[in-house]
Amino acid sequence: MSPAPLTLLGLESSCDDTGAAVVRTRADGGGEILSNVVISQDDLHAAFGGVVPEIAARAHAEKIDIAVEQALSRAGLRLDQIDAVAVTAGPGLIGGVLSGVMCARGLAAGAGLPLVGVNHLAGHALTPRLTDGLAFPYLMLLVSGGHCQFLIAHGPDRFTRLGGTIDDAPGEAFDKTARLLGLPQPGGPAVEGAARDGDARRFAFPRPLLNRPGCDMSFSGLKTAVLRARDQLLAAQDGLYPQDVNDLSAGFQAAVADVLTEKTRRALAAYLDLQPPAPTIAVAGGVAANDALRSRLSALAAEHGISFVAPPLALCTDNAAMIAWAGLERLRAGLTDDAAVIARPRWPLDPDGPALLGGGRKGPKA
Repeated sequence: MSPAPLTLLGLESSCDDTGAAVVRTRADGGGEILSNVVISQDDLHAAFGGVVPEIAARAHAEKIDIAVEQALSRAGLRLDQIDAVAVTAGPGLIGGVLSGVMCARGLAAGAGLPLVGVNHLAGHALTPRLTDGLAFPYLMLLVSGGHCQFLIAHGPDRFTRLGGTIDDAPGEAFDKTARLLGLPQPGGPAVEGAARDGDARRFAFPRPLLNRPGCDMSFSGLKTAVLRARDQLLAAQDGLYPQDVNDLSAGFQAAVADVLTEKTRRALAAYLDLQPPAPTIAVAGGVAANDALRSRLSALAAEHGISFVAPPLALCTDNAAMIAWAGLERLRAGLTDDAAVIARPRWPLDPDGPALLGGGRKGPKA
């Protein structure tokens, strides 16, 4: 007999999107998204060229209950029809994380429901199991605005980190490059759009750390190279032409894709040493929505005759459906928490791995 389906309410507030979602397990063990509400803060931060933590925290506190009401309404459920509440408990901007945790604690206590604290990074890393039923172990490239790391996912609460960025995350670098070039925020889609009409060969941008063994990455120097190339153009011609912006964007994006592809190749070698029965490369996080990166990673997987999985674009960026699903995974594994779950600015997925350096604009590295 199949186990009874579980229905979880998930809350996400780690950065600048306020999310609530309802996810239910299917008879085959997979997941079904009944609702997935995301309230964006893009308009609030646009004038500042990036996320302002104090503004983000206030907006989360004002909108989290609205997101919960909308998620339950769209799912056609009442709170007493939910089996548990899952919430992002870190890592992230602490004010936003705290807003979500306090709301979840109140909901769980008031309804007498179990509370599951979820690592935001685990939400991203487990998304391919929600969307594609991916079997453990698989290789995950988690690449977003605040994080970039290679993980071997062994289970819902067990990950091995093979490497990560030692400074800026790729999403941060995209945002900063967009600001340098006068493109709108968020920078990822803006730079990608400009790059489509650009010549990636015009500028010889560096590929940082490719001469260093291992899977660690660095993107701060690449952003500085874009700044210098831009300044040289400004000095030489007293301004930037649209084609200059397109070419700078294309060169920057190609450099990021080259670094991530080569480092993925190295991570893949370590992963394949485990002789997984169904070897798979998966990618998740906001930068996973980039078509150029998806194409490069898909080609790398095909080169090695293994599967490649990338979630739908709506589930690449921060959302609460991934948090509800990660909570379901933890709940089924008996990994529940209590009302004392706390908000954490840092929370490494692999506590035995060496600490990553730096703390970017979108929050400290985990």
